[in-house]
Amino acid sequence: MAQISGFSKLSKEEKINWLAKNYFSNPQKASETLQLYWNKDKKLQRLHDEFTENTLSNYYLPFGVAPNFNINNKIYAIPMAIEESSVIAAASNAAKFWQKRGGFKAEVLNTNKVGQVHFNYSGDPKKLTDFFEEIQAKLFEATKPITKNMEKRGGGILSIDLVDKTDALANYFQLHCQFETLDAMGANFINSCLEQIAESFINLAANFFTADEMPEIIMSILSNYVPDCLVKAEVSCPIEDLADDKNEAEKFAEKFVEAIKIATIEPYRAVTHNKGIMNGIDSVVLATGNDFRAVEAGVHAYAARNGQYQSLTQAKIDNGVFKFWIEIPLALGTVGGLTSLHPLVKLALEMLRKPSAKELMQIVAVAGLAQNFAAVKSLVTTGIQEGHMKMHLMNILNQFEATNTERSKVIEHFKANTVSHSAVVDILEQLRNG
Repeated sequence: MAQISGFSKLSKEEKINWLAKNYFSNPQKASETLQLYWNKDKKLQRLHDEFTENTLSNYYLPFGVAPNFNINNKIYAIPMAIEESSVIAAASNAAKFWQKRGGFKAEVLNTNKVGQVHFNYSGDPKKLTDFFEEIQAKLFEATKPITKNMEKRGGGILSIDLVDKTDALANYFQLHCQFETLDAMGANFINSCLEQIAESFINLAANFFTADEMPEIIMSILSNYVPDCLVKAEVSCPIEDLADDKNEAEKFAEKFVEAIKIATIEPYRAVTHNKGIMNGIDSVVLATGNDFRAVEAGVHAYAARNGQYQSLTQAKIDNGVFKFWIEIPLALGTVGGLTSLHPLVKLALEMLRKPSAKELMQIVAVAGLAQNFAAVKSLVTTGIQEGHMKMHLMNILNQFEATNTERSKVIEHFKANTVSHSAVVDILEQLRNG
């Protein structure tokens, strides 16, 4: 394939022309497709272009909503950005189910975030400890120009600790720092603080250690593992409220709890189980302009915190009451980044009544719990495919460019028949062959 020098300096049109010519069998169609997704509003398009580098076009995802969520006795319509069929429908069904049974309860357990300065030191560990104790307060002081505004709002650096990790890696130490960033996700704030701490640490070390003893900074970076930034969401009701028939309700509760236990002890099931939870969580995180990759990484690390990958949700039957809950780490923000730039993110946050970061944590956790409830409910009753494939039907019809008449007839047919890709193809062929 062709290579190019100075690609980033080309205009967007020049980038597209070069790519279309060198990487596509139909250059004109490729160019037209990319330009088809440009915003007609040039100011809005420039805003999107500047979100990242070498932009060619916009990649659209459906922006939908799951209404009727009763969370802590407040009703929410939750925005969700996702391309997968049945996710929003499942969340909406779970919201409707639990609205009649007391709704969702959610609480933030903690909001501490973490960053670390990683360094090597081969000298006397006691001398390093003595040095750190002497300069710890100076490290806080050195970050004041960065933290003063955050501190006025009640946030800032909560702690700076020296951690000896030499049992795992020779000469490896770290400054382990905890932060409170309030309504900001805080990545830039945390990283700026860490770099200042590292610089001050080395400058102060020059007066304490010989040249041979000097610590060497490796890197300074926040962590997306936030086990102390936790939120809990739960639902509960008497078992008999789960279904009209008492025996059916009891059987459902028992099978549901057993399904959660399986996802707790069987990693193969746990991964798919948690992926379903993240369908709900990621879609709200993305719609509200937060970093879903960071959330994913932190959540899956948390799922393996006990040495084995496990279910993020738990369920039990307690004195005739069915209880289902999730406890999950979520580092989210409602100010800064895309929250003040992307027009749809602004609308999403307004739809949620402009929540604080803590409120958004609760909403997102509830979305994950609702998604999981809907999935497990389907698995232990009708099976997952019946509902999923009916929602997937429109994708198959679009793939085969079905006409409006064909759509109507196919949809009517599958109201009483099982949807599969081959079955849809068969029906379309029958219609088209008369």
